[in-house]
Amino acid sequence: MTDLDSLLPRIERLLDRLEAPPPAVPDWKAVRAARWSAQAGGLKPILHPQRVALRDLLAIDEQKLRVDANTRQFVAGRPANNVLLTGARGCGKSSLVKAVHAKYAARGLRLIEVDKAGLPSLPDLFDLLADADYRFIVFIDDLSFAEHEAGYASLKAALDGSLAGPGDNVLIYATSNRRHLMPEYMAENLETKYLGGEVQPGEAAEEKVSLSDRFGLWVSFHGMDQDTYLAIARHWATALDAPADETFERAALQWSMGRGARNGRVAWQFARDWAGKK
Repeated sequence: MTDLDSLLPRIERLLDRLEAPPPAVPDWKAVRAARWSAQAGGLKPILHPQRVALRDLLAIDEQKLRVDANTRQFVAGRPANNVLLTGARGCGKSSLVKAVHAKYAARGLRLIEVDKAGLPSLPDLFDLLADADYRFIVFIDDLSFAEHEAGYASLKAALDGSLAGPGDNVLIYATSNRRHLMPEYMAENLETKYLGGEVQPGEAAEEKVSLSDRFGLWVSFHGMDQDTYLAIARHWATALDAPADETFERAALQWSMGRGARNGRVAWQFARDWAGKK
């Protein structure tokens, strides 16, 4: 009798799931971006997605060309790759994804934001998108994994190797500060062998590389020098109707030292502070 009592709650939860209505699908004609909720098992429209113009992203011209070309192919129905954008923080990885979405939204491109908690339910999301007459970028921002984290295997299968992978109308764009998405340790490099003139990484290193290898396009971002930082700060100050004067450069450099970083995000934040004070 005790075993039956313990089984009843599980049976009730299973019946609730079977009786639950299918998750609602947004009206993609009116909705241009959404957030995938693993808890609710559905898509929540983002009514006012952040709009970024490609022309406002400075000092990353090569990265813009590569991601824009891949996205243009995808929107046109031609073969295109999943994209991994990696490198220095604050240099425009996430903004570039938002910018290409803004550029091609009128041509049927939709953006769906997924956090790490939603990775195990990616097959359910792909099912919802399979028959839609739109193109979708599944956007995973600031992605990294700890050892043995559940979402790692889910994303790996979704990218390549699972029967429940995305359809031809879905690509995955992810950003990360780590090239291989996981912490790397010196002990793993000690497993590397040198055989017959070839370097053969150990199993631990190979496993970590195997996820990033499933992205067809790698786009790297690098730190910037002082002149580039100042040029970006001037650009944003002008855009905010507060052009630079003789005190601008000194103030911008002091701001970057206070933040301990020199990148596009810090330049944008300084420009907002500058414009607000002016």
